[in-house]
Amino acid sequence: MLTTRYQKVRTLSLPDILRMHALFEAHYASSPLDTFLDDLSRKDGAFIVRRRDTGEIVGFSTLGVYEFQLAGRKAKGLFSGDTIIEGAHRGSRTLQKAFAWRIFIEALKAPLTPQYWLLISKGYKTYLLMARNFPDYYPRRGEDNPAMTDMVAEYCEAMFPGKLNRDTMLLEFGDDANRLKPEVADITDAMRRDPDIRHFERLNPTWAQGTELPCIARADLWAFLKTIGPFMAKVVRDRLKGRPVPASTVSTVVPADQSDDVVRPA
Repeated sequence: MLTTRYQKVRTLSLPDILRMHALFEAHYASSPLDTFLDDLSRKDGAFIVRRRDTGEIVGFSTLGVYEFQLAGRKAKGLFSGDTIIEGAHRGSRTLQKAFAWRIFIEALKAPLTPQYWLLISKGYKTYLLMARNFPDYYPRRGEDNPAMTDMVAEYCEAMFPGKLNRDTMLLEFGDDANRLKPEVADITDAMRRDPDIRHFERLNPTWAQGTELPCIARADLWAFLKTIGPFMAKVVRDRLKGRPVPASTVSTVVPADQSDDVVRPA
């Protein structure tokens, strides 16, 4: 059985950080410790997934909380960074529950401020998670969204200056870009029958070389109540009663429980 706790980066111990890097290195090619530490230092916190019986870390997801001027008004961005769960534990929903709760807490801090989930994805799994759990997002199959396209360009230039190719709308980090190992998130012919997976691959045909598809999803109270509200009502009721949420009630709320998303700031 697993448990997830959100911790500020400054509270993470050295053994915990080294274990997180070991998990990261097992899933990604080109994953030096100094780059990992630099990225971690830019984040506010991390969701740490542990085995309840031993306390061993079996997964994590980093989170940055930023304020932006998006489309001419103040907005909050929740930026998902490195997200990894060991293969043996990918059926667990403890990480998703913790992240959904964090979205709610951050939205309550500024209920009138638009809040967005910001992510860059080199693998299809994170894209699918966004596309199937948020009502308002970019890029969306079969729909143009100029306003959100502009928001993506704004946050990419703010966080990764000079890395966004405006023609392809992909982030390009060069030959040393971090890449998923081939066995982690390959796309098979059978998977391509899914129209959303085909759409992701059309948008990011060079994902295997480390290019990142920047995405955005509305994640404020409006989106929360519309999409995540019913699930979170169950979480709150069970927390008050002091019992775990049954797995059958848990939605696939962000972040991904597969390893396919990594942040590489300039």
